[in-house]
Amino acid sequence: MKNNKIIQKITQGMYVLTTQNGGCIVDAVSKISAGENPLIAVSVKKNNYTNTLLRESKTFALSVLGEETNLEIIEIFGMHSMKEVNKFEKVETIEVDNLKVIKDSLGYMILEMIGGMDNDTHTLFVGKVIEADLFEEKEPMSYSYYEKKKKNLIKNPIEKEKNVYFCTICGYSYDEELKKLQRCPICGVGKELFIRRNENARK
Repeated sequence: MKNNKIIQKITQGMYVLTTQNGGCIVDAVSKISAGENPLIAVSVKKNNYTNTLLRESKTFALSVLGEETNLEIIEIFGMHSMKEVNKFEKVETIEVDNLKVIKDSLGYMILEMIGGMDNDTHTLFVGKVIEADLFEEKEPMSYSYYEKKKKNLIKNPIEKEKNVYFCTICGYSYDEELKKLQRCPICGVGKELFIRRNENARK
């Protein structure tokens, strides 16, 4: 019997991918060549609005999140669509080569789009690094680190009773109407694997 929970043990980093007029959280990022302008591959869900924007883009950026990065950035870029929310109004950014990168990050890479390949659920985009900078020499945030520490790091004060939905696979919490959510932004499972719990009952 196949147990896909083992897939969650693959350790990956946490990044904000940005392009013209959009951006999202990604964790499937890999360096696939070396040299002066290495190639970087990044996987983006096909039903993500950023995927559509990337198909029309010549460049994109990856901001590398650190262990001390404010996790609200993950909520903003992972739980909302740019079609409904201007994510850049909620996060401090720096503009580099006409792309916005996250100021609260370890640094960034600007990539020239080389190509892409589709599978059933995701597109694998490949870009060539044409610009990059390191803001801080600190530990990057891994998916594994986020999974272990998020309950202590995410501060979400509750004034009144509200229902909070939890992903049964990775524990991600979501406190808006579940109908607005399609998939967990962290582990990618469908909303049918979320359970509801009253926030006050947890105190």
